[in-house]
Amino acid sequence: MNIPLFDGHCDTILLLDRKELPDGALRENDLHIDLKRARKFSPGAQFFALFHSPRANIQGDPFAKFYKRFKTEMELNSDIVSFCRNAQDARKAAEEGKYAAFLSIENATLIGCDPNRLQEVYDAGVRAVCVAWNNATILTGTNVEDTDRGLSEQGKEFVKRCFDLGIIVDVSHISDPAFWDIAEMAKGPIIASHSNSRDVYYHTRNLTDDQFKKLIELGGTTGINMFGDFISDTPTIDDVIEHIEHFWMLGGQKNVAIGADFDGCDVIPEGMHGIEDMDMLYEALLKKNYNEDLLRDLFYNNLMRVVEEVCGI
Repeated sequence: MNIPLFDGHCDTILLLDRKELPDGALRENDLHIDLKRARKFSPGAQFFALFHSPRANIQGDPFAKFYKRFKTEMELNSDIVSFCRNAQDARKAAEEGKYAAFLSIENATLIGCDPNRLQEVYDAGVRAVCVAWNNATILTGTNVEDTDRGLSEQGKEFVKRCFDLGIIVDVSHISDPAFWDIAEMAKGPIIASHSNSRDVYYHTRNLTDDQFKKLIELGGTTGINMFGDFISDTPTIDDVIEHIEHFWMLGGQKNVAIGADFDGCDVIPEGMHGIEDMDMLYEALLKKNYNEDLLRDLFYNNLMRVVEEVCGI
């Protein structure tokens, strides 16, 4: 059975650096994701997030540091992976039997929260930006800090620049008021790249029903997160399915995707070890008599549609 997979968020590039793994180790490693295991899914695509904690002591430009590592991995593994900037690139990669790698930024502090740097990172191939992480910034409050603060004027300028350039705006991690500020500005799809249902399991990192309904209205997606902290007290595949089914019940058959948060989480559902086990979720849903068209939308098509609509050429 050919299972597709387009995962909207992972922190693998950070872990390659943090664990001081050798250049080229994206091909094969003991993290949640490597290309050797990922390529069991076809077609396959992944948003690789560039991220650093504001507490990290990084000399120089953190974007340049992690971008260099990403590019090195793309070059050393170019026989099996292709750096993609749009849906057309991903289709070409699939035709060539390669995995499609997209690039995102998690936390605008990576570029100093500077709207003027967005053109630079767009030209470098970044196609999605998570406006903030857990720390509050000059742009916005988050789900952890300054939770009642929405976008600042600089935050609104930052988000508008993203929309104008064709960078997907990612609302995972931000405060509820900031979500609504961005939704009000949006003229098309936005994503919550790795966020589950707050109704199913209460956590401020998860989406409320009203937020998810707004994503539906805008044509966006939320990515089902495999981080146990956002699933249940003792996470299982069945618990993950509960989040998916709740979103489907709200009318989101075209608006739920995958955003596993691999290599950014400690606890994942029982029986899973990494990306190679995502077929457990697919097969569990098949056993519940969901049709393959719906599952292919969940696993691949819904997020790729957003890329096609927002990222253009």
